[in-house]
Amino acid sequence: MSRTLVWGVVMCGGYLALAAEISLARLLRPWLGDWLGVWAAVIGFVLLYLALGNWLGGRWSRRGDGTRMGWALWGAGIGLYLLPLIARPLLYAAMVGMREYNLTLPAVALGTIGLLLAGPLVLLGTLSPLAVRLLTSNEAHSGEVAGRVLALSTLASLAGAFTPVFVWLPWLGTRRTFALLGLLALGMAIIVALHLRHRRLLILAGSTLVVGLLSLSLWTGGPIKGVDPDGRARVLYEQASAYNFIQVLEWRDERWLRLNEGEGLHSVWRPGPGLSEGIWDYFLLAPLFRPADHADIRPQKVLIIGLAGGTAATLYYRAFGPVPMVGVELDPEVLKVGYTYFYLGAIPTLRTVAGDGRVYLTLTEETFDVVLVDAYRPPYIPFHLVTVEFFDLVRQRLREDGVVAVNVVRTATDRELVNAVAHTMQQVFPTVYIIDEPLRGAPAGNSLVVGVRQPVPLTTFWENVARSNNPYLHEMARRARGYIFVPPKEGIIFRDDRAPVEYVVHRLIVTYLLDF
Repeated sequence: MSRTLVWGVVMCGGYLALAAEISLARLLRPWLGDWLGVWAAVIGFVLLYLALGNWLGGRWSRRGDGTRMGWALWGAGIGLYLLPLIARPLLYAAMVGMREYNLTLPAVALGTIGLLLAGPLVLLGTLSPLAVRLLTSNEAHSGEVAGRVLALSTLASLAGAFTPVFVWLPWLGTRRTFALLGLLALGMAIIVALHLRHRRLLILAGSTLVVGLLSLSLWTGGPIKGVDPDGRARVLYEQASAYNFIQVLEWRDERWLRLNEGEGLHSVWRPGPGLSEGIWDYFLLAPLFRPADHADIRPQKVLIIGLAGGTAATLYYRAFGPVPMVGVELDPEVLKVGYTYFYLGAIPTLRTVAGDGRVYLTLTEETFDVVLVDAYRPPYIPFHLVTVEFFDLVRQRLREDGVVAVNVVRTATDRELVNAVAHTMQQVFPTVYIIDEPLRGAPAGNSLVVGVRQPVPLTTFWENVARSNNPYLHEMARRARGYIFVPPKEGIIFRDDRAPVEYVVHRLIVTYLLDF
């Protein structure tokens, strides 16, 4: 092989390896979410398989004229091209399993990622050792050649890190991006075959490329995930944004917003004046924890961090009328979906902001009666939204009688995360309560942790209920009776410097699995 072609193969291999890594993270997001464990598994398995490929390539380099480079590119191209197609039944099975045992996410993610990556990445890992062998004319220059190969491969990987994010994924979508990467590898295999005049490799790589081009339109269209596992809902919209995989489903007259993992509902919209029948309904109770000297229970201004499709905002508008509200949502595409499918535009007093909730609190000078925090990436909460420093910032933006309510997950037997958030809030607020949403036989559910700026006994809550003639508040107070209590003053305290939210969640997962 000519040295120029060998250098081209090195660049192609480096580009494809990192482009596949970045694209795989996007492929997994609709099914497994965007939690740190997914990224750790992707990076870890990429390094593992490249290392195995380097070892295998070193053994192959003992003899050969470059033909094995062509075969490696051919095999990697097929693997990359078919990866989304192979992934779908595996990930669908994982999603069905998570629907019943949704806290087994880490094990499912690790196993699935390992199965998907092995073939293409091992083959791509063989290219650098093979290139070093072909480019080395004598032992004295072997180190210099190896350094150049690694440097050029790494520079190509840099391009592989950015082009999928800014070019291929936004314009082509996830599946066509993998198809493009596979076709690129096949094209390079054909060039190698032509240069070496290797007829068998040329026929196989060429025919595979033609078949890939012809079949491209047959399996890259349609919804990525389709209907939910129960087969009830139909897909109204799905799109991958810079932050999330967004899916809007419709069942009867309801609309559901699902992000990333697709199991937890991030928003629900129902027509008419009713409740959502979810944890968002309990957010209506937050104003009732203010001191009892209020003539009007209705809050004057509300901040919602983690607006999503606006279920909480819709409920507050239905229950309290035209209350001024600010809804902060990290993903601007989710806000667009909220206006298009969840009727955020029907709330005239709602102002939406695209950005991080903590950054917004830091920069704004506005104050609020009620702050609602519902910024989940199930089963995790962003750590910077549950620390002492964050709640101190919230306290500064609350009025003298203000209230904050945070949505937190729990299981039937493990309340550690709820207690940790509550104990952290106790470092800032003189009054903290927990409202449990009844599990009704479910293995896991949610609680609201409520913090009040002033010392307020629980009797004040029930006095406010009695003074109110609001049917929404009376109904939710009825449902919450017996499920409101003072949390223990013990547990982990989350701080910006040390907030082991993931550790607590992982322990919760293990406890859940052992109990089950």
